[in-house]
Amino acid sequence: MAYTPFNLTGKVALVTGGNGGIGLGMATAMAQAGAGIVIWGTNEEKNRKAEAALKTHGGKVFVQKVDVSNEGQVGQAMQEAVAKMGRVDAVFANAGIGSPARSFIEMTTEQYRKVLAVNLDGVFFTLREAARHMRERAGRGDKGGSLIGVASLAAIEGAARNEHYAATKGGVISMMKSIAVEFARDGVRANSILPGWIATDMTAGAQSSPAFAEKVIPRVPARRWGEPADFGGIAVYLASDASAYHSGDTFVIDGGYAIF
Repeated sequence: MAYTPFNLTGKVALVTGGNGGIGLGMATAMAQAGAGIVIWGTNEEKNRKAEAALKTHGGKVFVQKVDVSNEGQVGQAMQEAVAKMGRVDAVFANAGIGSPARSFIEMTTEQYRKVLAVNLDGVFFTLREAARHMRERAGRGDKGGSLIGVASLAAIEGAARNEHYAATKGGVISMMKSIAVEFARDGVRANSILPGWIATDMTAGAQSSPAFAEKVIPRVPARRWGEPADFGGIAVYLASDASAYHSGDTFVIDGGYAIF
């Protein structure tokens, strides 16, 4: 008998911020592995393009305009996603924003609150609703599920002028470990992904910086920027039955940057 735990046929994965960058890279791989895909994003044009691209893989796709920092929108959208798709088996809380300041002492409270609202509150709202759905399923005898928080190397390294961003990403790691313990008996596992320097819209400024190209990318042992497609494998693994006993972990996907 063939070993097929990475076949996602019959599973549904929801990706916040899934209309571009790392989120779309993960969603694309899971669609190719057979999963139905739910995408949450705030940019309607990007949502439409992502939907069209994902549908080329033949599976069911449901795209919703959702601001994850809005508690009401998140709750309603999760209910709609479950109703439309029948279930949600894996949720990737990936939506995030950055807002670098000139220095910590010049960082405004408005900047701080804005980043926390999306990067930490948004993860909390999203995964709380997902956990609620998965526990309800478990109560009916249908145990299982995978919750993933997308953090950042900023959570474990010193990110100067990004103290607000770093705080949110550190919080995500701690949140995932707590979820992993609380929901283990429901068959639900929870893990974090920490991307390194990845070529996305968020890092466009760094990508065009000669100084960055000279001083930072050479420190990456892989000697290149990461790409959204580099997150396809970990997404499929975490959404699949292959990771059924893997919980509370932190996956660093950075080409070796953090250890060099």
